[in-house]
This record gives sequence, C-alpha cells and structure tokens, in this order.
Amino acid sequence: MEREPNYLELGMFSVMWSEHCGYKNSRPLLKNFPVEGPQVIQGPGENAGVIDIGDGQALVFKIESHNHPSAIEPYQGAATGVGGIVRDIFTMGARPIASLNSLRFGTLDDEQVKQLFAGVVAGIGDYGNCLGIPTVGGEVYFDPAYKGNPLVNAMCVGLVNKDEIAYAVAGEIGSPLMLVGARTGRDGIHGATFASEELSDASREKRPSVQVGDPFMEKLLIEACLELIKEDLIAGMQDLGAAGLTSSIAEAASKKGRGAKVDVTLVPCREKGMTAYEIMLSESQERMLVVPKPGQEAEIAEIFDKWGLDATVIGEVTADGMFSVYEGDVLAGTVPVAALTEGCPVYVREAQEPPYYQVCRSFNIEDLAETDPAEALLQLMASPNIASKRWVYTQYDHQVMLNTVVLPGDADAAVLRVKDFKKGIALSTDCNGRMVYLDPYQGGMMAVCEGARNLACTGARPLALTNCLNFGNPENPYIYWQMREAIRGMSEAARFLNTPVVSGNVSLYNETAQGAIFPTPVVGMAGLLANIEQRCQMAFQNAGDCIVLLGKMREELGGSEYLYVCHGLETGMVPQVDLQEEKNLIELLLGLNEEGLLKSCHDISEGGLAAALAECAIKGKIGFTVDIEVHGRRIDATLFSEAPSRAVVSLAPEKLPKLEKTAAAMGVTVHLLGKVGGERMTYRSAGQAMIDLPVEMVTRIWEEAIECRMS
Repeated sequence: MEREPNYLELGMFSVMWSEHCGYKNSRPLLKNFPVEGPQVIQGPGENAGVIDIGDGQALVFKIESHNHPSAIEPYQGAATGVGGIVRDIFTMGARPIASLNSLRFGTLDDEQVKQLFAGVVAGIGDYGNCLGIPTVGGEVYFDPAYKGNPLVNAMCVGLVNKDEIAYAVAGEIGSPLMLVGARTGRDGIHGATFASEELSDASREKRPSVQVGDPFMEKLLIEACLELIKEDLIAGMQDLGAAGLTSSIAEAASKKGRGAKVDVTLVPCREKGMTAYEIMLSESQERMLVVPKPGQEAEIAEIFDKWGLDATVIGEVTADGMFSVYEGDVLAGTVPVAALTEGCPVYVREAQEPPYYQVCRSFNIEDLAETDPAEALLQLMASPNIASKRWVYTQYDHQVMLNTVVLPGDADAAVLRVKDFKKGIALSTDCNGRMVYLDPYQGGMMAVCEGARNLACTGARPLALTNCLNFGNPENPYIYWQMREAIRGMSEAARFLNTPVVSGNVSLYNETAQGAIFPTPVVGMAGLLANIEQRCQMAFQNAGDCIVLLGKMREELGGSEYLYVCHGLETGMVPQVDLQEEKNLIELLLGLNEEGLLKSCHDISEGGLAAALAECAIKGKIGFTVDIEVHGRRIDATLFSEAPSRAVVSLAPEKLPKLEKTAAAMGVTVHLLGKVGGERMTYRSAGQAMIDLPVEMVTRIWEEAIECRMS
C-alpha cells in the first residue's frame, strides 16, 4: 500500500539519494573505467580497492574528498577526512601503512586562503601523526579557480594478508548488527547532503554539522577491529562514513538482498534527547558497523571493552528486504533497502562543449613576447606550484613505522619497504587541473600517465589506481561535458597502461558564486618494486655523469606554468598524449632501473625541461651544463613545455651506449644533454648560455617561496 514517507524516512532517502552517496550524476560515466586485471582482487563496490602484490599479500587503497567541510572548518574538515579514509582501509582487514593527500587552494596572496591552507595542513598532520600513520607524499596546487572552494583529497594505503581480507556484507538472516567505537552525537548530520550542494555564504552557518575527529579513539578502533579479523569473529564490517548508520546498514544489507531491523534506543549516544532522525543520520566519527559470526557477540564486546570502546548490538539482519527503524517497540520508519541503494535515480545529463574550449585552443603563442629565460626560470622556481613543499611535509610525520625509504620531495613518488621482503611499494597522487580545464580528454589522460610515469621513475611498476573526481555542478552542461571527457581520457589511458581503477570517490558541486573549480580528477597510483634496493631518486649524483632526456624534445606551451607565471595566461592547446610513447617510456625506465644503469630519474611536468633539470640539481646539491637544441623559433617553448612522456636521467658515461641501445630497441628517443658538475646551472644553445645561475641561489628561491608567503 502506497503512503507518504515520514520525516525520518525522507531523511534516509535524502542522504542516500544525495550525490555523495548515490552517485546519481556520475554512475553511468564511471562504467567506462577498466576495473579488472590479474592483479585486481577487489575493484569498485567495496570500502576500498585491493590488489595482489605477491607472497600472499595484498595492498588496499582508496582516495576520497572532504572538500566542503574543509572550506568552512579547515582543521576538523581535513582531520576527519583523514580519519574517514583510514577507516575505509582497516574495514577491509588491512593495517594502514601510509597516507597521501592532494590539495588545492586559491592563491597565497589572499589571507583567507593562507588560513585555509594552514588549517588543512595542520588538520592532516595532527590526525595522521596521532594515529601513527606516516604521511609520505602528495601534491599541492594554488590557483584562483579554487578560491573559496579548496579541494582536500585524502588517500590511505594498507597491507593485508590475502586470506584476511574483510568485506562489508550483512551476513546471514538473524545475524546481529553491532555498533562499535565512539558514541553517537549530533555532529555531521546532513554531512552527505552538504557535500552535494554548492558552497555559498550560508554554508558557514553549517559549521556545527562538520564532524569532530578524535585520532586517539581511532587508533584504538584500528587495533580492536584488526583483532576481530585476526580472531575470525566477524562475517562483515562497514565504516560509518557519509550518512552514518543509514548508509552503512543499507549498503551492507543490500549486497545479499537482505533487510535490517534497528532499535535506536540501543545506540550509545553522547548527547541526551537525540531523535531517531538524528541518530540515523549522524556522521559522528570513529564508529564501525560489525556483523558477528554466529555466537561471537560476547567475545567481540570483550575485545572492545579491553580497548575502552563501546560494542553494542543495535539490531539484526532480516529476510524481508526492509530497513526498519524502531524506537523501542515503536516503529519509527521502514524503507525498502533496495529503494535506498539500487533505487537511487540516475541521470544522464546534457553535455555541451563550453565556448572557452575552442577559444583557448586557438590561442597563438607566436603573438606572445618571450621572457628572458633566466628570469623565467627564477619566476617558475618561486611559483608555489613548483617550489619546495617543505612547509607542508615537515608538519607530517613521514617516518613513523620505519617503512619510508624515500623522503617527501626526493623522488617522483613515495617509496615504502614491505618488512621481511625485498620488495617495496611506490605511491603517488597526480593531476594538473589547469590542463584538464583546457582539454578534459587530454588532461584526464595526462593525470593517469603522470601517475604511472612517476612510479616508473622510482623503479616501480604501476599496478592500479584510485581516483577522486572533483568537478562543479553536473547540471550545468559545460561541467557535465568536462566530467564526461575527463573520464573518457582517464579510462583510455588506464586501459592502455594496464592500471585498472579499483576504487574512488566523486565530489561534485564544487563551486561558489564566483564559478566552478577547475575540473580536477585526482589519480592515486600504486606500484611495486621487485627489489627496494634498486629504487631511484631524482638527485644528480656525481660530477661527470651524463644527463639524458628520454623522449622527444617538444615545444607545446599550452596550459603551462610558464604561461601562467610569466604571462598571466591560462590558455592554449595542451600537449597531446601518445599512449604508446608513454608506455614505451615506462617500460624503458623500468628496464634501465632494473639493470642498474640509472643514477637519477625525474619526470618532466610543471616548469618543463628547465625546471626538471633545476630540481635534480637542487636535490643533488650539484650543478650541471647542458646544451639544448632549439628546434623551433622560440627558446621558451623548448625549455618550459610540459609535454608528457619524457624524463631526465643521469648515469655514468660508460653506461651510455647500453642506454642508447636499449632505448632504440624500445622506440624511445634519446637526447644527450650534457654533464653533471660544478656549482652553476648552465643551459646553453648553439654554444651560447641561455641561463647561467648559481645552484645555491636557485635553491634558496625554491626552498623559501612558500615559507616566505606563509610567514
């Protein structure tokens, strides 16, 4: 019999049918991603993705957003973003071993942006440091497009034995449902719906709805939950994230077509007088839903009591497919589980190419005056998008657990050991939002390619990726077009490079009255080093070593940091991606590193070839002299192009013939640029110095750029 839903039932639908939980605008597009491969144990659909790394072990990883909470309460928004993604990992039975992040803010000449930036970094650092999980890598970009709507994407990685992986299923009919961890409060109510709307001046009134995190309780929760799995006491486990009890129970029950019965009077609350509506929609942190194996409730409660945490039976799994919420003996609401999950409406929106797209593509670089190369390089090295992120990562404990073997900033990806094994893990987060804005299809491919290339530069084979798709309002045809094209490009690259998508998150409605953010589909990539002792870093090593460019000498300047920093322009046709070239380069880098030919390796991205060489010199504290052949009429195009599929390597001179032979066999172009040595960075063309700067001076500018702005 049909009837009108009551207030509680409407609330349950509102959170489950929000974009944040229901993916109603993105689900059809996400089907384009490749999600399978021999390395994939669990793809999208669980709390996190799982890949096989050999020796009976698996890597569990995922990236998620906490953008809107961080915009109005940066410290707690970022901290609880870390807490949420960590729970997604140990929910799968994995011990979290590393965190990364991907951050976007407005420009640092704005005091409000500085406060947001400082608050977010402090929140990430404090929560992760208290948990004892190292924050080992990430990225930070600054652009006016993110003013008022920062992006805070948190990634976590865990390690698990393949036979101990846990899944979020509701178990058999009659199985009890246990709520474990922290007590439930009023914080976070409507968090899922808040994340699914545009930010406005009224958003600040929702500050009380931002969750408040307690990392010390989360640490206890990690240990208690991992003990449950080790003791084989549970049939399923689910994190309480967006939409709290409503989503965790509905999603767990739906996987086997089950129903659920819950009594809210049994839920331990930290505030008096909480209604069924508030309890079911609360997003209080540090809570988990546990489905015990038959008869194990008492033992589970005993373990949680040992760790000083609540563990309470609040309901049971039913056969009727209904989600029934009781207040004691009174039925407060009942909703079909399938209606909350599979019944969420799905929209295929109108996609329309925005007018700016062709305008930017038609920009003629020849109409632009060249900047003096030396002056341009100094400006680029002082750009917060290229400069040292030391101000950020020194607030993070990146060496706790003693697994981090490459410190932040020393290589293109983080590298961690796997204790008791020769192998290692490499991790990165990547996306250039400006490139995606100018060409979503090419920019989407570039994000995947750079992630894979960064891992290969360390010697790690890319295995799989997670992504966080940050876009504006999908109801706008221009925004939906950006999203569709970016996903198309990402899917094509991931399929070609054999790096399937195993998990992810979609964050839409990232815009303010001033407009939408740049489309920013962040890629978190994971890879494997067979032998961690063969890892490669970016620092030049010894005087006399040869410096080589692997890949073509390219000249495209569209979307480059050079155009933005030196000319105030965010325009142009972005460099085109050749996936075969990218794959050839990755395989070449892996082979060269395995043979021990390389002393350093660094991919070319922001700032182009000139900035890549400077970064290698800064990290090695040694200079170089290179001769760069300028094929076109413009020196700046050759020096500062950010075209993909390229890397700068250094090696001993006697090993150069072997490198050239191997590269030729794999179809990768080799340019011998010059040699390492001295105290200056010297870039020459046709025997004439274009740039000649002291390493010490460039280093100082690069290291102090962000610190000076934040002081």
